Amino acid sequence: MQLCPPPDRPEYAFIGRSNVGKSSLINMLSGRDKLAKTSNTPGKTQLINHFIIKSQVEKDMPPESWYMVDLPGYGFAKRSISTRNQWEQMSEKYIRERENLLQLFLLIDSRHSPQRLDLDFANKLYRWQVAYTVIFTKSDKENQREVSKNIRLFTEALSKFQQFLPRTILTSSVKRSGRNKVLDLIAELNREWYLR
Repeated sequence: MQLCPPPDRPEYAFIGRSNVGKSSLINMLSGRDKLAKTSNTPGKTQLINHFIIKSQVEKDMPPESWYMVDLPGYGFAKRSISTRNQWEQMSEKYIRERENLLQLFLLIDSRHSPQRLDLDFANKLYRWQVAYTVIFTKSDKENQREVSKNIRLFTEALSKFQQFLPRTILTSSVKRSGRNKVLDLIAELNREWYLR
């Protein structure tokens, strides 16, 4: 983590399976089309990438700055097992030790029924006592009945292992839905940070 910037402002990290739509979501939230590189090839993000964001809170107030952090995806990628293990160890160290990480956003593809890999990762976060929110992605690519069913099944599966369930937000990078909910949560946590 010595290559990460100083932990002097709030940080929000995004992680999920390879090809879950992480870069597209980061671009949608930032309002910049090419901030994070998107690819159809799993495993594009190989480092911990920090993007500094400045947001005007109120008129006549200086802008607050914070980091959006793009973490390498977990699961399938056309890379060796040792390379994938390195990514996982790097991400775990960051998630568990980064003192200014206020919220981890776990991205789940809303088109699919609960996947063991995603559930296992969510349960790790719970055991590590990491504050996290589940963001369901790609909601525009499936009918809403199927999406609702997949979200319900995922939440039910989590409830078997977690006493306190995480907040969930449904998004579509294409339709820009869910953007305000994510940014409102970030703004709320930023306020708490800057008022400390």
